[in-house]
Amino acid sequence: MILQTLNRIPFWQKVIAGFVLGTLTGIGLGESAIILKPLGDLFISAIKMLVAPLVFCAIVVSITSLGSQSNLKRLSFKTLAMFMFTGTIASFIGLTIGSLIDMGGNLALATSEVRERDIPGFAQVLLNMIPVNPFASLAEGNVLQIIVFAALVGIAINAVGEKAVALKNTIEAGAEVMFQLTRMVLKLTPIGVFGLMAWVVGEYGLSTLLPLGKFIMAIYIAALIHIIVVYGGLVKFAAGLSPLQFFRKAMPAQVVAFSTASSFGTLPASTRCTEAMGVSKRYSAFVLPLGATMNMDGCGGIYPAIAAIFIAQIYGIPLDMTDYMLIAVTATVASVGTAGVPGSAMVMLTVTLGVIGLPLEGIAFIAAIDRIIDMIRTATNVTGDMMTAVVIGKSEGQLDVEQFYANESTAPQTQV
Repeated sequence: MILQTLNRIPFWQKVIAGFVLGTLTGIGLGESAIILKPLGDLFISAIKMLVAPLVFCAIVVSITSLGSQSNLKRLSFKTLAMFMFTGTIASFIGLTIGSLIDMGGNLALATSEVRERDIPGFAQVLLNMIPVNPFASLAEGNVLQIIVFAALVGIAINAVGEKAVALKNTIEAGAEVMFQLTRMVLKLTPIGVFGLMAWVVGEYGLSTLLPLGKFIMAIYIAALIHIIVVYGGLVKFAAGLSPLQFFRKAMPAQVVAFSTASSFGTLPASTRCTEAMGVSKRYSAFVLPLGATMNMDGCGGIYPAIAAIFIAQIYGIPLDMTDYMLIAVTATVASVGTAGVPGSAMVMLTVTLGVIGLPLEGIAFIAAIDRIIDMIRTATNVTGDMMTAVVIGKSEGQLDVEQFYANESTAPQTQV
């Protein structure tokens, strides 16, 4: 009976409960709350366990799936190029906003991790992305090298064709197993948050919670800039269409995305919105599910960039231009492969923090308010999917301009 009751509680409410109970426990136990820290360490170790095989399998599958769309090959690559382009801009917007806002304040947490400050030059960074031994890269969790190797494997599988079908199917099965394992591990989030928050609040006091408001504000500012300036600008200058008309017809899907925090749950709404904009059913049926899986400007671009800067600030760890470049590259490329995974934002943040050597314990702060952030992240992702459908659709003759400017009410209701 108790387990059935717990299963009916939404996951995000469990995480908030873990946050609140951890905070109260930390206040009550004080420094003695360090005995609960192993609960958080267990969760962090489980997340680390996922990263290497998950990123490898997911990126190989994402590349081979594009190759399977032979009749839509040109649309596939143009669509993916748009995803990568807007994802790169999103990460730079996140880095800019995160750098301009002092989210950490006077807070300075201590970390047991020692961050290496051996800063290589630009050429060395590029060379370090090529794995000399791919198996060593997987064993050591060198994410950038794993991404490069996975991309090359995916391209090679597409080039080989029929003879590589068995390997392709094996990796696809491996990806499904890793997705399921990710779901299992993420169920530990409330316990991990409880243990880490009890320890942090017991060690440093309630002042550790004050920077969260600035962090949320930074995410929302960056997301709104990206939606209005980048998406609106692409509709205006790349497609030659009215951004106001685009946002007017996109609004119902944006509301559904914001309220449900689910890209896949918003697919019916976003499909009807793009059809109301004049995008052909053939293309919208292709780009929107693909975007819900791969196009994550909010989760994979803005969020990891700002979160990495936030965690660096609260731990008093300085970041340099090399770190910023690594954040941008990792957030943009890896998000394309892992975006379809439930809890992908947390996985992506783990990847980003690992690449630049920041303490993963900082995830506990952000996990507690993830639902609030996830609402604007999802609205950003869904808006990007619809923008891509309009811009690429216009360039490929898959958009009826007269329908785009028509004012007929074919948009969906905003019911959840």
